Amino acid sequence: MQIKIITIFCCLFSFGNIIAQKNIKLQSPNGQIAFNLFIQKNRPFYTVTFKNETLVQPSSLNLVFDDGAALENCKMRQPPTFSEGIDDYQLIVGKTSVVKQPYKQAIIFFESLDGAKYHVNLEVKIFDDGLAFRYLLPSQVNKISYTLLEENTQFHFNGDPITKALILPNFTSSHEGLYTTALLSQIKEDTLMDMPALFQCNKNVFVGITEAALLNYAGMYLTKHSGILTSQLSPLPGQKDIKVKAQLPHQTPWRVMLISDRIGALIESNIITSLNMPCAFKETDWIKTGTTTFPWWNGTIVPDTSFTPGNNFETNKYYIDFCAENNILYHSVVEYGGHEWYTNDGNGYEPGPHADVTKPVYGLDMKQLCDYAKSKNVGVRVWVHWKALYPKIDTAFALFEKWGLSGMMVDFMDRDDQEMVNIQTEILQKAAAHHLHIQFHGAYKPTGLSRTYPNEFTREGTLNYECDKWNNLITPDVDINIPFTRMLAGSTDYHLGGFRAAAPNQFKVQYTRPLVMGTRCHMLAMYVVLENYQGMVCDYPDAYIGQPGFEVLQHIPTTWDETKVTNAQIDEYITIARRKQDNWYIGTISNNRSRELAITTNFLPEGEYSATIYSDAEDVAINPNHLTKRVISLKNNSIIKITVASGGGNVIILHKIK
Repeated sequence: MQIKIITIFCCLFSFGNIIAQKNIKLQSPNGQIAFNLFIQKNRPFYTVTFKNETLVQPSSLNLVFDDGAALENCKMRQPPTFSEGIDDYQLIVGKTSVVKQPYKQAIIFFESLDGAKYHVNLEVKIFDDGLAFRYLLPSQVNKISYTLLEENTQFHFNGDPITKALILPNFTSSHEGLYTTALLSQIKEDTLMDMPALFQCNKNVFVGITEAALLNYAGMYLTKHSGILTSQLSPLPGQKDIKVKAQLPHQTPWRVMLISDRIGALIESNIITSLNMPCAFKETDWIKTGTTTFPWWNGTIVPDTSFTPGNNFETNKYYIDFCAENNILYHSVVEYGGHEWYTNDGNGYEPGPHADVTKPVYGLDMKQLCDYAKSKNVGVRVWVHWKALYPKIDTAFALFEKWGLSGMMVDFMDRDDQEMVNIQTEILQKAAAHHLHIQFHGAYKPTGLSRTYPNEFTREGTLNYECDKWNNLITPDVDINIPFTRMLAGSTDYHLGGFRAAAPNQFKVQYTRPLVMGTRCHMLAMYVVLENYQGMVCDYPDAYIGQPGFEVLQHIPTTWDETKVTNAQIDEYITIARRKQDNWYIGTISNNRSRELAITTNFLPEGEYSATIYSDAEDVAINPNHLTKRVISLKNNSIIKITVASGGGNVIILHKIK
């Protein structure tokens, strides 16, 4: 349920005085963040301050249509409206279950003075931990639709912030790569930066830029034009100029700036979901998040058996039995030996002319498999290439429901133009009608739609442990970037669960039974540090059975009631505490440096707790899979001192005693 307490109030000045001043100010509820808008030479600019210090210098706003620019020469056509209230809602999937967030809001009304004379409204919403704005396109005189060539939104930072961003070569991307850290001035002009991007400004103020509620619009990137950070939209396929075509009225996604002098506040923020519409589904009991197998990662390893391994009932039964015995909610049917579970005459995983996701390969009866899994209280998911799924989406989803599937990973989307954005929205909507959840792979970042469509469990959009099958790029130094960048947008699929850690000098690439870098405790802690509603347990069963720490994966939640960042230093380490009902899970990961940290439990409610602590063993430099486990009792406001090895981690599980 959503409750909004809204007060509409008049401007402090008459409209004539506002025009004369050409300055509109909106402050956050706590007064620390301010958004200022003014018109200079008939063009709108905005600035942003934090604690009275300028973060964003005058930055222009504009939309460029095929028949003219809307805001290059404009005026305010009527007085702004101001409101304030509290976003009060519950999340079905998320890093918190209940959000109560005060805000202030303004809508500013513009009219272009020449050309096509567009009416454009700017909606601004400001919170204690950031702000967002979007362009509203109301119904226009003599227009029923529009064609957008570009959205020129500037973010002109004061000073030269340290930038942490994913640099991409073009718009057709899986959004996977290593993050670049550099002064903004050192990044080349016209370099395409993916979002979220993090900016560390003067006096250690942190700004995360991303977007929310990406619907029927092109995905946004950041680039530098004449030294100023500017938005750039992904073009529609087959050409370079047209970015968006839509019917009126319409609106852009929200342009979001997460702002704080405490980096953990950006990770804790709920702004992105608050900017999305409430849940679109009347019934949600069928939505169940949890961990899943993903045998593709390990090579679909099975023990010596009497059956032939492959795309068959027996191979999948082996994994389903493992799930049933170890509290793993889902099993994923993917492929075997490089061939999908469905009929395909294409090369590799690319769909051929006769690819058909409604026809399993010979010897695989999906209804039989789902019935067996159901008898074991295990759900079945499938992997599909989007090009094989989408042409048969209605038939496929109806059949998937008939079989008894729970959901799927949809892969190789590799675009975020308006057409692809609409395809993904359609997939979510139609999947929900058949009680199917969705994991988008090879896809762009989340934009908070898991509030509106909570069957969106997770997205990739980041380089991750799948790469351990073919290269050595994913190190603890890479892992530590993700909470401060990609995870600012939401649920982050990272192919967790590799239980064969190797020291850096012993790591080697293996396509089957891959190795991972970082200690066993580092891997366990990643399940807490990363927000991910569809956690993977992607190694093979015998890699887990009897192994220290596996009990953490058997009981780890995937959605949370509360999230707190207790320790964080960019590039170095992070500690995140997450609550599920009365139990708390605290995860810490480090880069390639060992360190001692103190965790203060002042976030705990009053009471006594039993703390189970998983720590790196003393010999992890030689045996990175070794760990220690101890149980202590403590009270709230205690201090827990931990030692984290190079590339290590720590997990603390707190159960309330009384």
